[in-house]
Amino acid sequence: MADLTSLESKIKYTFKDKSLLTEALTHSSYAHEVKHNCKFNERMEFLGDAVLSIITAEYLYKKYPDAAEGDLTKVRSSLVNTDALYEYAKSVDLNRYLIMGKGASQRHDEDKPTVLENAFEALIAAIYLDGGMSKAKNFVLPFLKSEVRVHRSSFRDYKSLFQIIIQQNPDERFQYKLVDEFGPDHDKRYVVELYVNSNLVGKGEASSKKGAEQEAAREALELMGVEI
Repeated sequence: MADLTSLESKIKYTFKDKSLLTEALTHSSYAHEVKHNCKFNERMEFLGDAVLSIITAEYLYKKYPDAAEGDLTKVRSSLVNTDALYEYAKSVDLNRYLIMGKGASQRHDEDKPTVLENAFEALIAAIYLDGGMSKAKNFVLPFLKSEVRVHRSSFRDYKSLFQIIIQQNPDERFQYKLVDEFGPDHDKRYVVELYVNSNLVGKGEASSKKGAEQEAAREALELMGVEI
């Protein structure tokens, strides 16, 4: 097995409980071969997926305060899909440290995208269990920040684009109007209408006022024939 201190150096985190790191790196193929209550990483993968999800959602929520839900969902998907997680794992040579069964090693399963995706999520869980959410964020956020630059085209700021187009004509005036809000406090919905001068050009609904404004701007751009 590779020296795990070199992995700790690459991920910039030193474990207090080394057994958590070992469990995160242990594939089920190895556990099934040794058959003596050997822990492997599938349960950690489950937890790591949840931790990664909340870190990613919070990061995008704060980075794009005016984004509509649908756009945030698209970007989140691009940041945490199998291809992205595979690249994150490869960037720290995680495949070199996986503890695999003999058959799996002979097939080089440690290089398979799904195996590395699962191991990366398990590693997130191990860091979370050992050091808490702040340490997990410190590990995950550099990957997200780098990847979001690659996939930023998945996100469109419809409000800004609409404003740029409208301001080309100094005589045009636009206004967003909140026309309705409904639903319980934990699941409130907002409806916003967008007017140019006195003409209704778009209407949007979302779980936030800013999100509803984005949806209204998107509808207005579609009405104007802007390719989005």
